[in-house]
Amino acid sequence: MNNNDIFKKLRVALQLRDDQIVDILQLVDFRISKGEVGNFFRNADHPKYVECGDQILRNFLNGLVIHLRGTKENPTNAMDVIKKNQEAVKQNNTIKAKPQQKTNATKTVTPKPKFKAKKPVKKTEVVEKVQYKNGKKQK
Repeated sequence: MNNNDIFKKLRVALQLRDDQIVDILQLVDFRISKGEVGNFFRNADHPKYVECGDQILRNFLNGLVIHLRGTKENPTNAMDVIKKNQEAVKQNNTIKAKPQQKTNATKTVTPKPKFKAKKPVKKTEVVEKVQYKNGKKQK
């Protein structure tokens, strides 16, 4: 298990988006863009895949502690932060949900076919079937 796998599992478990990860890294004064963060979560065979280094994972974990616990001067409850993230994910999913199609009572809507039937192909050559038995042609 490498750093990328650990990073992915934390992201899924805490339901974090890329912009939230950027904000968490900024808590420890580590600047990184959303695109660079997205490259850590790609498949290993993808051309833009980037190996997550120890420094990035260390800074993310330190920032995550501050994000969840807060500072000594301003402590926060970790469960409140996690619930807030869950609500944001739910709200984001409802916004992305596809709106239902409106239909008029007077008009009937017929669905369009997803594909067209192919025209039959004319065969110009007839291929003779030849069977083989013990390596010799049989007719």
